[in-house]
Parts: sequence; C-alpha cells; structure tokens
Amino acid sequence: MATKAGPSDEVTKENDWTKPAAMAIPKEGYFKLERGRYGPLYPRTPACHGFTLIAKIKPGREEAIRAHGKTIEKAVADMPDALASLKLHYLRWVLFDIGKETYFMYQGIFDTDFDRYTEDAVALFTKYGLNTVFENLEGFPEDWKTNPPSFSKYVAEHQCPSFLEYREYPYGRRDQGLEAQGNLFRDARLDAIDLSLLTEQQIELVENSRL
Repeated sequence: MATKAGPSDEVTKENDWTKPAAMAIPKEGYFKLERGRYGPLYPRTPACHGFTLIAKIKPGREEAIRAHGKTIEKAVADMPDALASLKLHYLRWVLFDIGKETYFMYQGIFDTDFDRYTEDAVALFTKYGLNTVFENLEGFPEDWKTNPPSFSKYVAEHQCPSFLEYREYPYGRRDQGLEAQGNLFRDARLDAIDLSLLTEQQIELVENSRL
C-alpha cells in the first residue's frame, strides 16, 4: 500500500545548500509509490539519489571482490573521468560476515535517478569491456551484458532503503564544483561563514570573494 506523501517529501529550498538538512523516510523507502522501469522510484534526499545493495557473495569470491576494488582504483587513476557518466558523489563497498556466510554491501550516492544510474552502469561496463563486481554475487544474472534490464532488476530486488539521510550541504549536484560554490559564497553573507567548517580550497574562494 502506498504511503501518503508527507511534508518532508516537498523540498522547497533545494538550492539552499548552506543549511544542513535531514530527511526521515518511511520504511518502504518512499513517501508515495511511483513505479520506475525496474521497481519503485526512491525520492531525492538531501544527499541526492542513491541506493544500498546487500547480497550474499558466491563461496570463495571474497578475494576476487577485493581485487575488483583495485581494478576500479587503477581505472580511475589512469583515467580520472572513467566513472563520470554515473554522476557519482561517492561509492562505498563493504564485505561483512553473518554467521559463516559473507555479504557484500554496495552504497552509492549520485545525481541521476535509480533507473538511469543502473542503465548508465551497464553502458559504461560495455563501453570499456569491463566486468562488474556483481558477477561475484549469488543470483546475479549471467546474461547481464546482453540483457541489461536483468542487471537493473537484480539491483532493484536487493536494494535496502535507508530511513534517514543527512547532508551538511544538502541537494548539491556533482557538477556544482568549487567555482559554482564560489558564486554562492559571493551571494551569501561572507562575514557570517564559519571558516573552520570549510576546506582550504573553499576558504580561498571566500577570501577571494571578499576582495
């Protein structure tokens, strides 16, 4: 049954990234049910879009998964924009045990919606001839390269919705880089900014804006 939309679902100040924001989310993962191509669509939160996938790994695949992390590290080092099409803010992989079984957790925060992200991921892997770490997970479809919807369907079925998301600088997009932040600083009350909360690069932008 769909959950009635609440006030938290109505973002009225998405561009005001200067004020921290938190969003409590119903256990379903959404305020009202909207169907995407592969399952429910989840709301944009102060942290932007994202998902958490948890699945059991195939026996003996732990080292292969860790090695895949090294593969991603090298790919990004060799080509910094390798994952740019995914519009990622951050990505986190975790392996953990429950009893004698090992599980994999994939957490990603990105600008696009769930459907677009999974489709872009398949296109990216296909473009560079890469395999996905998900091949080491139980139940992952072997034909995902020729049947892209099966990839997205698997991710949707293993999605574990969050019930709280917080961000110090909410709703910021990946393409809002330091230059865009500098423009926002210039429009704010610069003297009221607590410089101790900023990075060195952001502090430099503030000081230059005061000149």
